Amino acid sequence: MNTPEQRAMMRFLTVLTIASVVGLQTWMILFNNFAVEIAGLNGQQVGIIQSIREIPGFLALLAIYIMLLFKEHKIAAISIIALGCGTAATGLLPSYTGLICTTLLMSFGFHYYETMNQSLILQYFDRHVSPVVFGRLRSLAAAAAIITSGLVLCLDQFTEYKTVYLFLGGCVALAGFWALFRDPTDKRLPPQRKRMVLRRKYSLYYFLTFMAGARRQIFVAFSIFLLVKKFSFTVQEVTILFMFNNVVNYFLNPLIGRTILKYGERKVLSLEYAGLIIVFCAYGYSDSKLFVTCMYIIDHILFNFSMAIRTYFQKIGDPRDIAPSMAVGFTINHIAAVVIPALGGIIWMIDYRIPFLAGAVMSMFSLVAVQKIPDFTIRQPHE
Repeated sequence: MNTPEQRAMMRFLTVLTIASVVGLQTWMILFNNFAVEIAGLNGQQVGIIQSIREIPGFLALLAIYIMLLFKEHKIAAISIIALGCGTAATGLLPSYTGLICTTLLMSFGFHYYETMNQSLILQYFDRHVSPVVFGRLRSLAAAAAIITSGLVLCLDQFTEYKTVYLFLGGCVALAGFWALFRDPTDKRLPPQRKRMVLRRKYSLYYFLTFMAGARRQIFVAFSIFLLVKKFSFTVQEVTILFMFNNVVNYFLNPLIGRTILKYGERKVLSLEYAGLIIVFCAYGYSDSKLFVTCMYIIDHILFNFSMAIRTYFQKIGDPRDIAPSMAVGFTINHIAAVVIPALGGIIWMIDYRIPFLAGAVMSMFSLVAVQKIPDFTIRQPHE
């Protein structure tokens, strides 16, 4: 990060990444209690809203066409404003319809920012730097999640849901407005294609992205459910586990980025998928609460290895394809979000082990597939 443009973009993305985490964490921590206690929703309505929350990720492809109207850094800023406004308005609309609307606004903001964030990192930071940047921003995101969790818990003791949503959502929106009037761009970069790009040479990237989305959904939908259902985890134990994972990620994510840089994507992703086979089998067959808890922490760490999929694309892709390919990749990643929770829930009723065995099989296929990644190991430039 030696050029003024790189430093400016890093500041820009740092502020917006922290804001995105604050907005999403605030919404997620309070949503279930708010939906039941204040809005009076039932389980089916809450489930539908959670499914609706994934729709904007599935529609990330539309960001390509929004880029016809706005530059990427402007879309990123507008997305954070939308995320902040959606979070702030949640407490003001305590009804089923109101929560659907605010959830969509919040989720469009979060998912479109993530699409722009990935694209801008890959454009502004070359293959010598991008893994480290991904690691640093994920580390900051983990720290922001810890602070937000503590702040929400403290504020919740002294004020009502509406005020917490308004205050923290408003702070997020203000960060977006700050970014809206900044221009961290470098005019010398190759212009991005403003159309959907699907290329045969990117097929491995598409496959790994889909598999990463499927693995994430098994993790999100069933791992904590397993801990609660089979091992009787309390709310306090789950909260402590979340906070511990974020602390671990704060310290490990920069190291993961440097590991990708030193050893290359193939080795890092091979380690991830080999580890996931063990983790998913442990979920399915272990009766030890302590062992499965350790597997959950390892699962959470391995999830961060997926940044190597994007740095792999950076090394094979046309520089002009980065923005549209990140949008396509985000949509592919979220295809699984539409299918797996519902399908996995049905299979769970037959035997809870089946979703985890499916995850192990998918990890095995991914492990085989990543062996096709060339050895891109590069020597780190001298400081």
